[in-house]
Amino acid sequence: MIITDFDAHERERWTGRAAAYERSFGRLCAYPAEALLDAAGVRAGQRMIDVGTGPGTVAALALARGADVVAVDAEPSMLTLARRTAPGATVVEAVLPRLPFPAGGADAVVANFVLNHVGNPAAALAELCRVVRPGGRVAVTIWPYPQPPLQRLWGEIFTAAGGETSADLPRVAPERNFARTEEGLAGLLAAAGLADVQCATLAWEHRADAEDWWAGPANGIGMLGLLMERQPVAVRERIRQQYDLLSARYRDADGLLVLPTAALLASGRVD
Repeated sequence: MIITDFDAHERERWTGRAAAYERSFGRLCAYPAEALLDAAGVRAGQRMIDVGTGPGTVAALALARGADVVAVDAEPSMLTLARRTAPGATVVEAVLPRLPFPAGGADAVVANFVLNHVGNPAAALAELCRVVRPGGRVAVTIWPYPQPPLQRLWGEIFTAAGGETSADLPRVAPERNFARTEEGLAGLLAAAGLADVQCATLAWEHRADAEDWWAGPANGIGMLGLLMERQPVAVRERIRQQYDLLSARYRDADGLLVLPTAALLASGRVD
């Protein structure tokens, strides 16, 4: 199994950060969960593997449908949350692109915002396909590019605060990357040999408490958290000031932020 520099970065970045993720970005990532399960055809009596389960949101919804669920994550602190959220699931620690399951043993596999976090998306997807029986389905979500307003807001904040966005940020190697568009994601699934490939954009407004939304980057979550950590104290203070200023235009009457965003949802059948 080849672990890229990007994969190593991801493991380091997420270590011990499950609680901060659940408070900040967890609800955002939960939005497509039901649509993801629908795309994978998950129903009662099926064996489903939820790869990158995080706090177990998708796994819990699949259990509610009557599925037999295996919840997988690379981060032990996420698995601790998953055991609480989805107590009926079998919880397994594993790192893509290798899953400790036999070929063709599952009826469906889902991966909610997982391909965003691997250094070799094609290899990760191939492994998702390997563990699904012929006729079963694979369904995935990713964040799109160009970015929707919610994600662009952070870039505006860093720019306004004079923050430095380093050129040496960990990235997927160009030869392993793919276009984060409907066409690009559908092409990745088709190249993996999946049939009946479908891809669509899901758009919604994410409602969040301003302090909870700030808590993600402030606690080191994701690339934003890495950028925050690299800034001098004075710049971090300006970032907070610009966050309060620029996020104000998204505040609702109840004081919550209402942030337009979108995700790509794709699925296909294993032949």
